[in-house]
Amino acid sequence: MTKSYHMIGLMSGTSGDGLDIAFAQFSKGEKWTFEIPYAETIPFPENLGERLLKSHELSGLELTLLDVDFGRWMGQEVKLFCEKYAIAPQAVAAHGHTVFHQPDKGLSLQIGNGWALHAASGLPVINDFRMLDVQLGGQGAPLVPIGDLLLFGAYDCCINLGGIANISIQEAGQRVAFDICPFNLLLNHYAQELGLPYDRGGELARGGTLLPEVLARLNQLPYYHLEGAKSLGREDLQAYFSILEEGGANLRVDKLHTLIAHFVLQIKKVIHANSDSGKILITGGGAFNSYFMEELQKAMGAKFDIPSADLQLINYKEALIFAFLGVLRLRNENNCLASVTGASRDNCGGKIYGN
Repeated sequence: MTKSYHMIGLMSGTSGDGLDIAFAQFSKGEKWTFEIPYAETIPFPENLGERLLKSHELSGLELTLLDVDFGRWMGQEVKLFCEKYAIAPQAVAAHGHTVFHQPDKGLSLQIGNGWALHAASGLPVINDFRMLDVQLGGQGAPLVPIGDLLLFGAYDCCINLGGIANISIQEAGQRVAFDICPFNLLLNHYAQELGLPYDRGGELARGGTLLPEVLARLNQLPYYHLEGAKSLGREDLQAYFSILEEGGANLRVDKLHTLIAHFVLQIKKVIHANSDSGKILITGGGAFNSYFMEELQKAMGAKFDIPSADLQLINYKEALIFAFLGVLRLRNENNCLASVTGASRDNCGGKIYGN
């Protein structure tokens, strides 16, 4: 028997530039299948975007007001989106904006009030996907690997190239996932120093020259010797900048070129540790960096297939997977993997508002 679900997934990333809205249709037969008929990125209004970026500095009252305002705004945008495309989804699954994530203290706070979102959109809402896992001793992250496992099983591993490069892969019969290395957070920094928002297609990096000593030092950073679940944040970038800025005389294009070489080497090392062949799905903004993609394919060799992903998938995979997490929550099926988060058990996270 096939069961179908029509859902909206909402995702706003670390870049803080807007809200990804994806309308996704899922069917459960022998395997899960999906389609994304409609998807858009809605820029944040200037004031709201600024408040979200500074949310970790707000008072308790200011943060509570922002929680409600952000939820209401998302709900209004969902309603406009549904009217524009004449769609009637069953529910909205929202990641929310992470303000604090300190699982060691039993805390993970994503704002975007569920009742406000529900009232403004007129649809049932599912959010707060992380907190149950945190209370079960897990990291509450990453959440995407269950989607990689059930929706993208045709691939041996899934890599997302956002601010940070992360991977989801099968290892000894279990799904594991972790951050490999920084990515756009570093590349965009040096492109912006050259007056560009980012290095389009990696053309600046392509024109640079390798800095062998810098590359060797980057590859020796302690993070690459950690075992098991591990993650990188903005606060970890200082170690990279210390190496890249030492001496200060090198051209920024040379630093971009060297970073690409570094990322290729680290990603290759992680994949080769698990397999000597396979099919790799690459999504996220970094998938548009043609120079990086060419260098990675060269490094991986002919036994690895890195097909070009669908444009919608590159841009909206995370929103799609949050819609899917919502489906699993509606079915009361596990949507968070202990093998990934370190929790005491697999679990089904998410709070439902309205019905």
